[in-house]
Amino acid sequence: MKSRLLDSAIWAVTIRISSAAALFLILTGTCWSQKPQTNPLAPKSKPPAPIEQPVEAGTHEMTASDVVAFLDGIMPEQLARDDVAGAVISVVKDGKVLFAKGYGYSEVEKKTPVSADSTLFRPGSISKLFTWTAVMQLVEQGKLDLDRDMNDYLDFKIPSTYPKPITLRNAMTHTPGFEETVQELFVKDVKDLKPIGDYLKEHLPERIFPPGTTPAYSNYATCMAGYIVQRVSGQDYFDYIDEHVLKPLNMSHSTFRQPLPDALKPLMSHGYDAASQPAKDFEWVEAAPAGSSSVSAMDMTHFMVAHLQDGRFENVQILKPETARLMHSRQFENLPGMNAMALGFYEETRNGHRIIGHGGDTQYFHSDLHLIPDAQLGFFISYNSAGNSEVRGREAVWHAFLDRYFPYQPGPSDPVANSAEDVKAVSGHYIVSRRSDTTLMKVLTVTEEAKVYANEDGTLSVSDLKDMNGEPKKFREIGPLMFRDVNGQDRIAFKRDNSGNMVEVIDFPFMVFQKAPWYENSVWQVPLIIGSLAVIALTLILWPIMALVRRHYGKPLNLTPQRRRIRLAVRLACLLIAVFFAAYATFFSIAMKDIGMLSPHGNPWLRLIEIAGWLGILGTVAALFNALQSWREPQRWMLARICDSGIALACVGVAWFIFTWNLLPWSLKY
Repeated sequence: MKSRLLDSAIWAVTIRISSAAALFLILTGTCWSQKPQTNPLAPKSKPPAPIEQPVEAGTHEMTASDVVAFLDGIMPEQLARDDVAGAVISVVKDGKVLFAKGYGYSEVEKKTPVSADSTLFRPGSISKLFTWTAVMQLVEQGKLDLDRDMNDYLDFKIPSTYPKPITLRNAMTHTPGFEETVQELFVKDVKDLKPIGDYLKEHLPERIFPPGTTPAYSNYATCMAGYIVQRVSGQDYFDYIDEHVLKPLNMSHSTFRQPLPDALKPLMSHGYDAASQPAKDFEWVEAAPAGSSSVSAMDMTHFMVAHLQDGRFENVQILKPETARLMHSRQFENLPGMNAMALGFYEETRNGHRIIGHGGDTQYFHSDLHLIPDAQLGFFISYNSAGNSEVRGREAVWHAFLDRYFPYQPGPSDPVANSAEDVKAVSGHYIVSRRSDTTLMKVLTVTEEAKVYANEDGTLSVSDLKDMNGEPKKFREIGPLMFRDVNGQDRIAFKRDNSGNMVEVIDFPFMVFQKAPWYENSVWQVPLIIGSLAVIALTLILWPIMALVRRHYGKPLNLTPQRRRIRLAVRLACLLIAVFFAAYATFFSIAMKDIGMLSPHGNPWLRLIEIAGWLGILGTVAALFNALQSWREPQRWMLARICDSGIALACVGVAWFIFTWNLLPWSLKY
């Protein structure tokens, strides 16, 4: 779970595609191996008081020389170990650049070193912070209202699925209630890029939660906000960002434009899956306001300083102080005491300090930006490769930095009397709120379910929340339904929603996990489909084998012509079901390497796959009829009756899975 939780940016799309491909590959592998009017600047709530903890002895003084020695001791070894081509880090303190340095190569083939001053990296969803800064500029000018229906600013209409409209405050706190949409988030080529408005109108997602209630990270909502900036300001979005954000901050090595301006093209780092693999092409982000920026690490220091100094950089004020403070304040909380969403920024409190920031990922670039307002510290880190480590390198570096300069040890907590009962109450399978409910991508839900379970020592674990050693972390209850890592600071908590369903709240406030209903619980859904496909695979394997055996012994099937046709129809239905899942596996495997496939270019293939699926589902009728007839024939062997019934049940199981997870949708918008 944790890798997905932390990847708040566009790269999450690729992870979700990988999950889908993995699911289909597992399944097909089994198949073939037998088996309101308000003050827009008024904050919603006050942040909690900082946790008072004594500073440990031996704290390192944060000087330029110490930071250099510390990071130089970490980064080269990490890049080599994890097969990462290059990285860049910049640190600001008290309004000044304390450290900025590149490591490794921006182009491995030519051994071109990374430069913090001039090399451009793609920070992915950190781009959102620039879009939200633009929104807040228009809010303080009175041109936008954070609590006004977003439809008032658009030239298309968001359907009135729920009584309350979606507002900019909802969008900025990731609570608009949209389902996930991934189609054309990236495109294959620059010629496939569309105007922002066209993209939004063609890919409007369904609303699956009432606004302001359930956090579910949304690239679409941020893109929509960027379009509103364009419409309300009267300027093209890219022109607005250039004129009102980048130029005032003297970010001369930064742009949101695609393709890059000619002057910046030679400065762009290549992206890599791994340093040992060939360089990849430039990534084309259709949802530009959500993630199309290319920036240098030194330029990012200007942006961090501006936000740490209440909107001021040198002699320029890009936001009024009260606007900047509002933007950084708690706006939506899942639970008191847990991290909350600010306006665009999210909290990530650690080591006794309130931290706000944002992560960002494209397919090849992986970045984090952290601000500690009370320490006037900003930290930006970006990699140009995914590498081969299962541990997030950027998180490891950031946590090591915090532990060196802001050492902290969580204090002891008193045992909770009813801990055992609470652990039992929250145990089960949970599905993430950032999901698709109405599209083909709903199937990802079953691959992303998290198992919450009790340990023998009374602690709680979550299947995918793992420590550096790869073992699940153990959480002990420190308050009513609130748990903390016994060896660290990570927390999880639980609450009941308005319907009484249990909800898991995590330290990253832009999504939650909801207890899976029985009919979507992977505890039986996954065995159902694996078992069903195993029976179908066995049927297909034995089909020619048994024919050869009968021929060898001169024992032809003693069936009427009608029964022969039905039997053939059942085998063909099994074959079509196998082809259906194998074709989906192939499609998503290709999309993992070529994300441009997740566009209308891939729709003809999806339609062909669906045809195979529908024919296979129709064949379920033949399988059921065949099983019924088998039990009506007195001369039919018991083993044959059981086999016919097993095939029919397997086809029904496949049909149940397909319709539960929406694998045959009428619409190919996803």
